Amino acid sequence: MNAMQESLLQLITETSTNLPPDVRRAIKRAQLQEEFGSRAALALNTIVDNIVSAEEDVQPICQDTGMPTFIVYCPVGFNQLTLTEDIRAAVREATKLGKLRPNSVDPLTGKNSGDNLGPGTPVIHFHQWEKDDVEIRLILKGGGCENKNIQYALPTELPGLGRAGRDLDGIRKCILHAVYQAQGQGCSAGFIGVGIGGDRTTGYELAKEQLFRSLDDVNPNETLAEMEKYIMDTANHLDIGTMGFGGKVTLLGCKIGVMNRIPASFYVSVAYNCWAFRRLGIVVDPATGEIRRWLYRDSEERLDRPAAAFDEKNAIVLQAPISEEQIRSLKVGDVVIIKGEMHTGRDEIHHYLIDHDAPVDLRGGVLYHCGPVMLKDEDGNWHVKAAGPTTSSREEPYQADIIEKFGIRAIIGKGGMGAKTLAGLQKSGAVYLNAIGGAAQFYAHCVKRVKGVDFLDKFGVPEAMWHLEVDGFPAIVTMDAHGNSLHKEVADESLVKLEDLKEPVFAC
Repeated sequence: MNAMQESLLQLITETSTNLPPDVRRAIKRAQLQEEFGSRAALALNTIVDNIVSAEEDVQPICQDTGMPTFIVYCPVGFNQLTLTEDIRAAVREATKLGKLRPNSVDPLTGKNSGDNLGPGTPVIHFHQWEKDDVEIRLILKGGGCENKNIQYALPTELPGLGRAGRDLDGIRKCILHAVYQAQGQGCSAGFIGVGIGGDRTTGYELAKEQLFRSLDDVNPNETLAEMEKYIMDTANHLDIGTMGFGGKVTLLGCKIGVMNRIPASFYVSVAYNCWAFRRLGIVVDPATGEIRRWLYRDSEERLDRPAAAFDEKNAIVLQAPISEEQIRSLKVGDVVIIKGEMHTGRDEIHHYLIDHDAPVDLRGGVLYHCGPVMLKDEDGNWHVKAAGPTTSSREEPYQADIIEKFGIRAIIGKGGMGAKTLAGLQKSGAVYLNAIGGAAQFYAHCVKRVKGVDFLDKFGVPEAMWHLEVDGFPAIVTMDAHGNSLHKEVADESLVKLEDLKEPVFAC
């Protein structure tokens, strides 16, 4: 690799494995606000443990390294074609080293390229400026939070908030609703970038650009600065909390930008980002490719590993295969520790299992909504490098049927599932366990051995069915076999709080 490619590889590695100081400060503040021993505090302790492990082991903070998006500012005359090839080479190498998960998938064939390269991947935006340096910024935004992006066309009607008009108060309502609708599915507590104006495309682009701002800056537009402060103060009264478990901290940052629109269109676009807010930047010498300085590293911000994220003494041990009797004894709020075998299964596996037999016996088993980062050693053995949960709501159309068909006792994921799955849990005697989203290193350390894999060639690494032997794998029962759902409870209660914010605040 040449010097530029080495610098880019270092940028990718650091972005994937080491959160910037401003994000760490926001998470520290959240820790101080949550009540000791609460579900939100437990989740935040797990998150901090994971951040420390990722930095120490130089491994991905979250297994979903998203769509690598580069923003490049370069001098007039700089060869953008050459830098594009350097970026592609660095992305390929980072994927090979397990710093990025292979995420580039052909939408027509479902084929994973295996190296994060393909039409449209990675994303690179070039801008020229009159400075001599080349500035390269990178954001790794996972699919779970990307799926909670939302765009509003004003005027509109919003659940709980009523009519949102084409004015500041309508904008306010859209932003609050965007936070509400994300719940725990986007790995809250999260960050939002908001774009006001533009068209459908540029509005979303403007929203994502706000995520490149420092969390500590102050908006130069006084109206937007006031709106940012209001949203930060108000959104945290919705009590959605970390992972959607309920709690005092739901939003960790809000940045808002504005651009002109045409008279017929008034868009408010919101880019939601999870707590694993992975964005860094470098300034490089255009002649040598060497790093001159880092961006977003204004200071060092250390996090102390908690003594214990989960209290294993008071947890319920589930040894797979699990009996129906033990499952029906569980209730929402119970902390469990899983031992034995579990099997990963995401979107492609669920789609496949509806019409086919499983490659292994799943009776009494544990199905984990997870697309891990995996590496094979020289002896041909697979090793888990990152293994946090993915958003479970995508499997709602399939889950109840698959639980009944195969006799599965426990589903692990994040963000909860809907009414069909809840009814299926009650009927079949199964539970939904919420793992802490983004905590890919925390859970990777619970995997003692990779026992095998199915559908690797067919679906690729993230979507394959991995058979894992785990020990000390903690999670929280958030949907039980008695018809109870913490996710529905938090969503209903936060909607009531949202309704309290219906009255105008900003002058129209």
